[in-house]
Amino acid sequence: MSLSSRQRPLYEVKANLFKGLAHPFRIRVLELLAAQPEVTVAFLQEETGLEPSHLSQHLAVLRRHRLVLSERRARHVYYRLADPAVARLLATARELLIGVLSDERALLADARTLPVIGDRSSA
Repeated sequence: MSLSSRQRPLYEVKANLFKGLAHPFRIRVLELLAAQPEVTVAFLQEETGLEPSHLSQHLAVLRRHRLVLSERRARHVYYRLADPAVARLLATARELLIGVLSDERALLADARTLPVIGDRSSA
């Protein structure tokens, strides 16, 4: 299937959305935001252990990809998810992760039942 000139930009936006999600700390930040209506940058820094400059870069990526919104109030900046669908996406990703890990555990258990290959003591 090829992409038409009208479809390509849509797929690029979609791919960029996944790029915004493609870092463990950004996923953690989104999970923290999914758990509360809004949080401060100080809270995110404390929970992630990231240096302020690194957290700022990750938050910029999340804002650029429209996954989070920010609002300055006095001396504090508050963050929240841009859309409740982000929390649902995270919940679905967690379900997939649990399924993958369950499959891997089953495969590992099966692998341990395979017959021994050769005699390792003579090697």
